[in-house]
Amino acid sequence: MTHVVIIGAGTGGMPAAYEMKEALGKDGQVTVINASADFQFVPSNPWLAVGWRERKDITFPIEPYLSKKDIQFIAQAVAEINAEENRLILANGQEVNYDYLIITTGSKLAFEEIEGLGPDGFTQSICTTDHAQSAFSQYENFINNPGPIVVGAAPMASCFGPAYEFAFILDADLRKRKIRDKVPMTYITSEPYIGHLGLGGVGDSKGMLESELRNRHIKWITNARITSADENFIHVDEVNADGEVIKQHEVAHSYSMILPAFKGVDAVANVEGLCNPRGFVFVDEHQRNPTYKNIYSAGVCIAIPPVEVTPIPTGAPKTGYMIESMVTATVENIKEEINNKAPSHCATWNAICLADMGDTGAAFVAIPQIPPRNVNWFKKGKWVHYAKVAFEKYFLRKMKIGTSEPIYEKFMLKKLGIEKLK
Repeated sequence: MTHVVIIGAGTGGMPAAYEMKEALGKDGQVTVINASADFQFVPSNPWLAVGWRERKDITFPIEPYLSKKDIQFIAQAVAEINAEENRLILANGQEVNYDYLIITTGSKLAFEEIEGLGPDGFTQSICTTDHAQSAFSQYENFINNPGPIVVGAAPMASCFGPAYEFAFILDADLRKRKIRDKVPMTYITSEPYIGHLGLGGVGDSKGMLESELRNRHIKWITNARITSADENFIHVDEVNADGEVIKQHEVAHSYSMILPAFKGVDAVANVEGLCNPRGFVFVDEHQRNPTYKNIYSAGVCIAIPPVEVTPIPTGAPKTGYMIESMVTATVENIKEEINNKAPSHCATWNAICLADMGDTGAAFVAIPQIPPRNVNWFKKGKWVHYAKVAFEKYFLRKMKIGTSEPIYEKFMLKKLGIEKLK
């Protein structure tokens, strides 16, 4: 019996488990290993961080739902991958053998690369549910004694959408509380310009997002290298197109949320020949690692090049629709290998994203993600806010049902009518 092990049970790992089990049927075993016992819907973290959601709204226990589909679940961190022997060693000492391994771990948050960054330092994070819950606790203290807010993204960050979302959501929440006039706001980003998004811009994302920031009285600093954070200031080097420092800023903050750089998780990064120097998994066009042919990977943890060289390094985002495509290609290719066929399926690296802005929202479509593109579309409207709320409920419901159907494709392309853009 073929045993497929999946490390990571996020928005890539859970769908991978359901799709893989359906593909294998009774002839194969699927085991999911995840450090946490709960599924976390990360796209809702910005809402959790301002109290618009509670933890129970966006999490659920993994084991009961996987068990219904005859999928084994182990709530443990992976301490070591022995790729030569097709074996995992877990944090509790347990060993798990596999025939095929799918890595969907997401990333390690590299707060340590900047002094004072992160929840253990002087800035907040919305990258995990625990972080977002802590951010809300700090926000509750902040609203009783408001002051300057800083939101942004550090060098080597590769997912800028949540930073923009959180800035706009904070603005909307502060206006609802009628204390926005007491809170100067600054957006600091490693992007070369507002709306770059790690994608070289999408449509008129630059003009539209600049306009939104202006309308909401949010100042910004681009080409920004955050060098450190302390209790009172975020320290920033602003550079020119050649990467030369042209101005140094000390931006006051009473509350801040800075997205960190991403790296590969230690157990994955430590496998020789598996990853690039940042710990991201090398994959070929079939999502298969070139060194270890029975290891596949999908999602945030894979190595893909930046869209373009920027003065401050920025990574390319991996959006949900793209990750879903990677997962499906992975499952189909493993199925082909089991049937003694060469892998033939490739992911479609298209970016389709809904970004909430508190009381409105922005949607973008980049097909393909790397320019030049066949579709380069960016729109704003209240419909995006409502669509993202609807998608949250839709995705969580589908994960509990255990569907193997393409969730992003059905919702984004068909329910929202984006299909016609292709």
